[in-house]
Amino acid sequence: MTDHQIHLAISTCPNDTFAFNALMQQKVDWRGIDFKIDLLDIQQLNQGLFAGRFDVAKTSFHAALLLADRVIVLPSGSALGYGVGPLLLAAQHNTAPTDQAQLTLCPGEHTTATLLFALFHPQTTRIEQCVFSEIMPRLKATTADFGVCIHEGRFTWQQQDLFRVEDLGERWEEVTNTPLPLGGLVARQELPTEVISRIQQVIRESLEYSLADPNSALKTMRQYAQEMDDSVLMQHVELYVNEWTLDLGETGRGALNKLSQLANSVGIGCEHTLQVF
Repeated sequence: MTDHQIHLAISTCPNDTFAFNALMQQKVDWRGIDFKIDLLDIQQLNQGLFAGRFDVAKTSFHAALLLADRVIVLPSGSALGYGVGPLLLAAQHNTAPTDQAQLTLCPGEHTTATLLFALFHPQTTRIEQCVFSEIMPRLKATTADFGVCIHEGRFTWQQQDLFRVEDLGERWEEVTNTPLPLGGLVARQELPTEVISRIQQVIRESLEYSLADPNSALKTMRQYAQEMDDSVLMQHVELYVNEWTLDLGETGRGALNKLSQLANSVGIGCEHTLQVF
């Protein structure tokens, strides 16, 4: 019997379909929660969260910073780690963003990828936002000079004959000495505490289920992934699902504080501090 309906929205990327597969297939106890689940592109998730459409959602930590007065971060479900950052790619060899006549494609205004480009390459080029899956094709067609590449493209960009300018995650690690917090799961602060607690338990158990039997999630992962090769899907999971996905811990909380400090230093952040449940 259910006693609380929750609108949950997650991304279509493999780390989320891996982590939430057992929840979506109801292979774990929903603990009295009636989940309505949407799978969306990260920018759609960010926009929906700003519009107040979701109770719980995966979101870029950039967006979460701007919504810190309205949401609380759940300990489980984050994408945070070393070697996980977006790549700054170029259409041409030996080029770098230095000119406002150049065009850089970013995967959404409130994505952490866009925030990192703004932090490390401020006011160097024109910026255009587009769906992440359009970035590499447009670079290959030379309709843009640079692109901030996320998700599966991190593993497939060389096949597209593109060129790496910089790993923005490595730059973050050099500057902060912390893992990069890309995105996390947030809940509306006005939800009852005991309901948030149950949601957190279900999500952690879903993660634990897939970690114990990784192949159980492959069918769902294939259904939503841009890249259908199983080895690439599992490579994605190995990179983005780790100990901090299970629980942010003190390291994860410290990384979120660093992100807030840097964003505020360039006028991108919010006066409120992100809270972890």
